[in-house]
Amino acid sequence: MKASLLLAFSLAFATAVQAETIRVAIGTQDTTINCATGGLLIRELKLLEKYLPRDGRYKDVSYDIQWKNFTSGAPLTNEMVADKLDIGSMADFPGSNNGAAFLKAGKKSVFITVLSGSTLGSGNGVVVPRQSSIAALSELKGRTISVPFASTAHGMLLRAVASQGLDPQKDVNIITQAPEVAGPALQANRIEAHADFVPFVELFEHRGIARKIYDGAQVGAPTYHGSLVSGEYAQKYPEVVVAFLRAAIEADRLIAAEPEKYSELIEKTTGIEAAVNYLYHGPLGLQTRDLTWKPEYRKALKTSIETLKLMGRESPLDADTFVDDRYIRAAFKQAGLNYEARLADHDKLPLKANDAVAGKPIADFQRVAGIWVQGEPKVRHYASIEGALADLQKIEQGGRKARAVYVHDLIHRIKLLAPTSWYAVDAKGQLSAFLQKDAASAYATANKGRVLDFAGAQAVAKATP
Repeated sequence: MKASLLLAFSLAFATAVQAETIRVAIGTQDTTINCATGGLLIRELKLLEKYLPRDGRYKDVSYDIQWKNFTSGAPLTNEMVADKLDIGSMADFPGSNNGAAFLKAGKKSVFITVLSGSTLGSGNGVVVPRQSSIAALSELKGRTISVPFASTAHGMLLRAVASQGLDPQKDVNIITQAPEVAGPALQANRIEAHADFVPFVELFEHRGIARKIYDGAQVGAPTYHGSLVSGEYAQKYPEVVVAFLRAAIEADRLIAAEPEKYSELIEKTTGIEAAVNYLYHGPLGLQTRDLTWKPEYRKALKTSIETLKLMGRESPLDADTFVDDRYIRAAFKQAGLNYEARLADHDKLPLKANDAVAGKPIADFQRVAGIWVQGEPKVRHYASIEGALADLQKIEQGGRKARAVYVHDLIHRIKLLAPTSWYAVDAKGQLSAFLQKDAASAYATANKGRVLDFAGAQAVAKATP
């Protein structure tokens, strides 16, 4: 009997010793809301636990899931290279830094998925203080522009300045400044302009301290946020990497179905207002959530690697081998999704809604608008800007307020915050929205109209029968 008990104890002890604990250490950027489907939502909704493998070689393992939040990609990369993190999410430009840093350390990381981005380039931008007279990037010659160094916004700024025929090294003074420092500096007029990444340009606009004068779509350089993994970790635990991507796919599905609900969750977790989160994640959003490696995103990565050279940080990093789409393809297959079909699809999350006043389905999206009324769980949608602003007047007359009013730039097809946009009204009384005043002026001239600010557009809507 004693011998049997001893044998049983020995076997149990041997099993316990052999049972493996697998660390899954994930670096997130919660306030960089385009990383939400690769971090915040997975963590808060405990989606990773649903998909971690528990059969075959993983039958008896236990998982040590660790989460660590960062405000930018550079410190996240430092911890990945130091083997303190296995997976991390960041934008194309800091992602290039990540790959270069791994190579410098004699290691390798791989970009495994896109999370959200813009094949047009929107998402990064430049703002000036709200009351500044500066209306265009070209007017910043000889002035100081702050930006978080080594960020995707930094890469965009260098290209944008060059696109104006200016030398980034000589014609402007570019200094480093984190978003949390730039906000108060803009409010106090201590800086002349600031470039930043998702969502800070629009966040500063929404909070009334800045006005966007330039969007990355104008330089036409695709940009994205995505997830990377240590190459050694991916080789050792490929099924765990696929499980992480299955969780990202589910997070993407959930926010697509209920963007207002999960925009609220992001606000609760980060303090980034739900109205700004919805600007990105809602229908026809400023950027598109997309987990496939479109040619434009591969191009963005190559451009980011080339930008490293502009900063004197050359690296043997090769975009073609840095991207490894095997894991996301496997995750799509497990989820019953068609990767090739999604790869070929460039459409934004569609708007399927009826006009909030007329009740008819919205079919033309060039001049659509939206209002998120305080206390309402869903955004109201409108087929025209004048229709939305007329309804806004009634909402405010009824003693209610709007959390946000949205319009769309007629040229770049990007969603804008209405109070800081420019407008042109044509001879028929139809309103069109623009990011830049000069674009509104050109349209007004061509259509026998006039240029308006938000107050002027409201007056037109009020006077429209």
